[in-house]
Amino acid sequence: MNTLGGIAVLIFFFVLMEGVAWFTHKYIMHGFGWAWHHSHHHLRKGKLELNDMYGVVFAIPSALLIIFGSAEFDWRFYAGLGIALYGVAYFLVHDVFVHQRIKWLKKTEIPYFRAMRLTHHLHHAVHTRNGAEAFGFLFVLPKYYRRFRG
Repeated sequence: MNTLGGIAVLIFFFVLMEGVAWFTHKYIMHGFGWAWHHSHHHLRKGKLELNDMYGVVFAIPSALLIIFGSAEFDWRFYAGLGIALYGVAYFLVHDVFVHQRIKWLKKTEIPYFRAMRLTHHLHHAVHTRNGAEAFGFLFVLPKYYRRFRG
């Protein structure tokens, strides 16, 4: 696969992961996977929470695609890389920026980032499995952007 094709596959899988994350968050984490995700909707005791296991689960297909695609640097390699880069972006936005698990980027004047943080806090206003809204991670829906941009 040529480099341009590989970059296109990488971008496709990165963007696709937002849809996968939204679906997983709404229907699995707030569904039968609530036993793990529940820890994320309550005060954390210590550095880790059971919900962090979802990151491990998402890393498995990424790692397998990278490993099996690395011999030829075919579409699998770039797909796995796209998923991995989404995971890095998710960590930086969700864990570092929004939840301040690492105390960086405490304040922002950038309207999109402000909307992202407040939209996720809106999601966490509900501490139960049902009734939550705003299940996305990186892409803020226009209705939330208009509401929270500042």
